[in-house]
Amino acid sequence: MPSQPGAIQVTDRLERRIRKPIDLLRCITSGIEIIVLAVIGVAASATTTGVETDITNARARLPQALHVVAPTVALFAILIIPVALAVRQVVRRQVQSLAEAVATGLLAGAVAAVLNAVLYRGFAERLYDAIIMSHPGPSHVAALDPYLAGLVAYATIIGLSGRPGWRNSLWLAIGVYGLVHLAATDTTLLSFLLTLLVGRTVGLGVRYVAGSPSQRPSATEIAAVLNSADRQLIEICRLLPGPRTPRRAGSRQYAATTSTGDQLDVTVYDRDQQAAGAVYRLYRSLLLRGQVSRGAPLSADRTIERRALLSYAAEDAGAPTPRLRAVVRVGPEATVLAYDHHQGTTLAERNPGVTDAELRNIWDAVQVLHEHRVTHRSLTADRILLTGDDQVMLLDPGDGDVAASDLQVRLDVSQLLAELALYVGPERAAYLALEKAGADELVSVVPLLQRVALARPTRAALRRRRDVLPALRRYLLAAVPGGEVVPVRLERIRFRSLVTLVASVAAAYLLAGELARASLGHALQVADYRWGVVALALSAVTYVGATLELSGFVAERLNFTRTLLAQLAGSFVTLVTPAAVGGAALNIRYLQRRKIPAPVAAASVGVSQLVAFVLHVLLLVVSVAVAGAADKSPFRPPTWSYFVLVGLVVAAGVVLALPAGRRLLRARVQPMLGQVLPRLLEVAQQPRKLAQGIGGALLLSLAYIFCLAACVQAFHGKAAIASIAVVYLTGAALGSIIPTPGGIGAVEAALTAGLVAAGLHGTEAASSVLLFRLLTFWLPVPFGWAALNYLERQGVL
Repeated sequence: MPSQPGAIQVTDRLERRIRKPIDLLRCITSGIEIIVLAVIGVAASATTTGVETDITNARARLPQALHVVAPTVALFAILIIPVALAVRQVVRRQVQSLAEAVATGLLAGAVAAVLNAVLYRGFAERLYDAIIMSHPGPSHVAALDPYLAGLVAYATIIGLSGRPGWRNSLWLAIGVYGLVHLAATDTTLLSFLLTLLVGRTVGLGVRYVAGSPSQRPSATEIAAVLNSADRQLIEICRLLPGPRTPRRAGSRQYAATTSTGDQLDVTVYDRDQQAAGAVYRLYRSLLLRGQVSRGAPLSADRTIERRALLSYAAEDAGAPTPRLRAVVRVGPEATVLAYDHHQGTTLAERNPGVTDAELRNIWDAVQVLHEHRVTHRSLTADRILLTGDDQVMLLDPGDGDVAASDLQVRLDVSQLLAELALYVGPERAAYLALEKAGADELVSVVPLLQRVALARPTRAALRRRRDVLPALRRYLLAAVPGGEVVPVRLERIRFRSLVTLVASVAAAYLLAGELARASLGHALQVADYRWGVVALALSAVTYVGATLELSGFVAERLNFTRTLLAQLAGSFVTLVTPAAVGGAALNIRYLQRRKIPAPVAAASVGVSQLVAFVLHVLLLVVSVAVAGAADKSPFRPPTWSYFVLVGLVVAAGVVLALPAGRRLLRARVQPMLGQVLPRLLEVAQQPRKLAQGIGGALLLSLAYIFCLAACVQAFHGKAAIASIAVVYLTGAALGSIIPTPGGIGAVEAALTAGLVAAGLHGTEAASSVLLFRLLTFWLPVPFGWAALNYLERQGVL
């Protein structure tokens, strides 16, 4: 609210609570540390057991008196310190902070208790054994200490930074408490460390989500430190981010007026916002090469020093940028940068009324910077100010480089080119660039016109207007004699390569876990290899069926070999995606690379999935009818399948009964039908294509059914083909519904239970399913990986 303390008119709006990015960064780091410790514990259980043995031997040599006194001291310290902290908060009248700390401590204790309950489950047995370092046999030792986790979270919310006495006392008490429990063999070193990290993660997460009490200086304090002998402020007003005041670097922006009528743009860097965007910057640093990514220091002091240096460098170069008038500290929590204010409209506001003279002056201003080896690196439309009489100002140059390299200068030019192309069109932007810079200079810039190297707002705009960059390259290359320019590699590692690496590790881990649960060697020894060869051939036929299915529902002609390789690559993609999602996304990408428009590609894949679903249901109905009508050993589905069916029917009934559910269903289904039905009608007018698509879908399902039947025969199992069809079709449907990569877990359980219900013994059923999954899921993985990399190198994906 406006007020008038002294001669200064103040309009301010201070937040009562703020979220500190450093809390989020620390929370993420603690979470990663938990994962790393858990992985190390599982992977190196023998080594950690040896360390624990050394600790046990060392504590056995401690004096007996210490064994007697230490538990009492540790218990007293671990109980008295939180009480002392509570008294301190009450004395300081910080009761709300105390209540939040207590609630967070209880939450962390509950989280630790829940994790203990989860670790008792069979699927977490390896991790539980690694944490408590148990010996063979049942154990009921808690993996985590809920009280200790709650204490750490409690102290995290209260906050002990800047209070070394309290902090050292707390950690001393925790250390003694941990040593006592290690000596009494009530816990292990890994359990102790994980407990501390769980409490810290919960505490930091709650502190970030709920926010911390603000200690930011007010506008009055900011105005006071900006006053000097030659500058007296008479007004300061907080600017909130909006269409006309876009958010720039820093926590807060103010507009100030001096007694001489000068206007200042004031940017406040609050220390509580240090490390803002650190996760994103780290991602960009890992993704891009060193000179391409624009790293920024985590420290607020280093950030301010860098921005001040760039402002002074731009001013010294004679570039039209706002003059930096003051850099002052406001108490221990903030630093202020004050710039001269200039009237005008930004390029984003002026568009589309920008004159050629203004565009030329923009180029001139940027070239002045580049002549002095200074770059801006954030030449977005909201940082280019048009001040009238065709003059321009480059705002906020603090993200650039001093002593810039040739690559950094060219990246700055590519950013300017892309931004101007968005606002004045590719042809006009290219014409002015050729006029100001020349074709010889721009030929080295064209390879850098890649979305990944541009500023974040520019990348977002180009995602909506995908035609701009190709058109800009085309206009620039038309003026360059010699033809095509190959783009340079700016990324350290491509996202697809990272996904491939993660998928490869996941494949190895999941395969090892699956083979550990069942004896593959024994199963292969007793299997009839002749039926195994038949099952392998039928597994290969499934990819032929998938190829025919996709080709049949695409009006354009597709290369059979490449389409087959794309379907094989899908077997690798399903390792990191749900079974029904990864393959569809890969096929859409494949069709787009074949110059098929994105809506048509999505519609074609949608049609193939719709037809496959209808055929799947029809085959299931026919198989159930045939299996139920059999005279001998009629197939009876397991009891749980009826509950699943009833649950699905009830869920569908609830969705259709509620108006909100019907609206949601309509919103999801209508767009899909709007794309799929026209494509289906188009394909229906080509009987040959329609027959190919339906035949491929039918061949795909039948090949899987007969492959499972061959696996059953390999172990001398006796089951009717109709019953096996019901088992496979039901298991495949369940694997598609449950969103796990490749339906892992759900498919095996459903197939095994189904085969047992069809009359097979448990061992026969488990061995048949193991062989079936090995031939249809795990064996194609390395071939799918090779196919994916081959198609990427060929530019097919």
